[in-house]
Amino acid sequence: MFEKQIRIPSAEEILSEKPLPESLKQIKSARDALAKDVIAGRSDKLLVVVGPCSAHESKPVLEYVRRLGKLNEKVKDKLVLVPRIYTNKPRTKGVGYKGMFSQPDPENKENILRGIQTIRELHMHAIEESGLSAADEMLYPENYAYVEDVLTYIAVGARSSENQMHRLVSSGIDLPVGIKNPMSGSVPVLLNSIFAAQSKQVFKYHDFQVQTGGNEYAHAVLRGMVDSYGNDIPNFHYETVMQVFDGYCKSGGELQNPAIIVDANHSNSGKRFYQQIRIIEEVMQNRLYDKDFKKIIKGFMIESFLVEGNQKHDVVFGQSITDPCLGWEDTERLILDIAEKA
Repeated sequence: MFEKQIRIPSAEEILSEKPLPESLKQIKSARDALAKDVIAGRSDKLLVVVGPCSAHESKPVLEYVRRLGKLNEKVKDKLVLVPRIYTNKPRTKGVGYKGMFSQPDPENKENILRGIQTIRELHMHAIEESGLSAADEMLYPENYAYVEDVLTYIAVGARSSENQMHRLVSSGIDLPVGIKNPMSGSVPVLLNSIFAAQSKQVFKYHDFQVQTGGNEYAHAVLRGMVDSYGNDIPNFHYETVMQVFDGYCKSGGELQNPAIIVDANHSNSGKRFYQQIRIIEEVMQNRLYDKDFKKIIKGFMIESFLVEGNQKHDVVFGQSITDPCLGWEDTERLILDIAEKA
């Protein structure tokens, strides 16, 4: 049984009510080009998607992004910084806080229409105040249309990478789409997902049959895996990276733009947020000793906020209410270190 609560306008209606200003479109277009150049190998810079586990409130996110914009000026010759403004939160058991898209106020009930409006305002302010356009996870493919004009990077999560609709929608996006390895860690499944996203597709999307051209910027994200007993197993080490590299090579050119982004948290760190520093240091070190490893590693995902750790309720300004994150001071040092070694 479905109880209708609030009519949600179409994406076309929402975008026409609050369009992205032309000045911000130009900034986003330039940022899109930088990110695509990294994934395609046209640039030697590293892509760093960094920010809170979930964006639960606008003010601390904007403060974080402003700081990131200033830091970007110091590292832009070596890195492409993309703020992580994740507004949908996957839940292992399907219940709980599901992100700003559903709950613009995490302490109150769901209000999806207000959530969409809040997200669009947040993204526009973030670009305006930092000069950086953001990344989000495409948890619900149908919802992507509401933010398609404000994002520079899209992630497909481990629980979604085998989902047909995620693959199909990814094929129509003209931006880098990072597809995470499935929870099992299967490299063949990961590469099949990338192949599907890079291929032309025909399917129903919203009210239309659509055809896509395939997304050459779809690529791999290694986030660790979980065994049948629930244990986290990292996959950022040299051996797994080279297995993925080998899979790209054996595709015979079917897979374009071989690229891996290493997610330094989740099952790679066992959600021990401070381990992200050690993980990134190891990956950067391995880049020194193998040209193929260096070639395929295109950057990192880092979970970070103003205040380290996490909290159950929004009491501490700038601290995560979902997974624990690195604090700002450690994040700044880490990003400067990546830029120095890049």
